[in-house]
Amino acid sequence: MKLRTVILSFLLFAVVIATPPLLVSKSVHVAWLDPHFWIIFGFVTGLTFITIISILVVTKINKEIYAQTFLAATMVKLLTCMFFCLFFLVKIKVNGVIFVANFFYVYFFNLVFEIYGLLRTLRNQKLK
Repeated sequence: MKLRTVILSFLLFAVVIATPPLLVSKSVHVAWLDPHFWIIFGFVTGLTFITIISILVVTKINKEIYAQTFLAATMVKLLTCMFFCLFFLVKIKVNGVIFVANFFYVYFFNLVFEIYGLLRTLRNQKLK
């Protein structure tokens, strides 16, 4: 995939997954969002963006190690997010259930975007 296409797809994706929490924050169900939701959203979404760009850069250098790069980058993202959660829960007093629901909403949708990118890239390699 081309870098510009990936960036535009990612920005569209980020807007799409940011829309429901934005609507919830403007409604009467504001208690469903953690007060620090946008910090969580920015961190995980930014980390996903860095992961995707690093995978594409390594792929441009050597196409043979795409799968290993994807797995390594995803593992680093997972560990970084775990440390973020640990730090966040230790340093900031939050409602655990709301925090976990908000975090997994953002994390899993970002993971779905990464997997979609993987499948799209693998499909393109098969067609060539």
